[in-house]
Amino acid sequence: MCTVTYVPQKKGFILTSNRDEAPHRSPREITEKNMYGQGTLFPRDTEAGGTWIATSDKNRVVCLLNGAFRYHRHDPPYRKSRGLILLEAFEYQALADFAKNYDFCKIEPFTLILCEQMALTELRWDGTRRHVKVLDPQEKHLWASATLYSPKVIQKRKQWFKAWQNQVVQAGPPQIMDFHRNAGEGDAWNDVVMNRGGFVQTVSITQIINDYSEIRMDYYDLVNDNFKQAKITLEGEVVESN
Repeated sequence: MCTVTYVPQKKGFILTSNRDEAPHRSPREITEKNMYGQGTLFPRDTEAGGTWIATSDKNRVVCLLNGAFRYHRHDPPYRKSRGLILLEAFEYQALADFAKNYDFCKIEPFTLILCEQMALTELRWDGTRRHVKVLDPQEKHLWASATLYSPKVIQKRKQWFKAWQNQVVQAGPPQIMDFHRNAGEGDAWNDVVMNRGGFVQTVSITQIINDYSEIRMDYYDLVNDNFKQAKITLEGEVVESN
């Protein structure tokens, strides 16, 4: 769960996530499930059963990155997978309640991007404290995993993102996807689509397009060269899936 961008549109926003993980943990399908009284869409992790990105008919999007502010030592046992905690966020009356009240004790550090209605919030758990930051939903944002990338490399990603913004006339789904597929300097270790000897690599790109009337999830499975798409209305009806 490595590189995430948020790009506002005239109506709504687009959130795109490159997942950097061991290839065997990459699903082929989008899961469509009624959960906590909400219609939800998410790709389900094949190992832990959670996810790194999900959306629901309550106009919510939640996206996970491993790590908080800096690299941390993996120190199990942990109480619960971070991907399962992401799904439990949908149980709360509002994502703000989840960010304030969920017990993150004995959970490995993470960053969560929370989108609800027209609000955008960044939640970081450093293993000891939660850090909640309200962001401007009319601004573009980029995040990268602190467990895979040094502060220097994360800053370089932000520079690539800024340069891309200066180059594109229209920042719609195809243009954003082009950034997520091609941004970098030819360094397989650190480009936005990365590969570290096949042990960790960019296994998928998930793009959520929310226009406040329906939400579309495009899922590009890079391991199996497979594409899936699903749409959900804000009443919870899946209107298209293939």
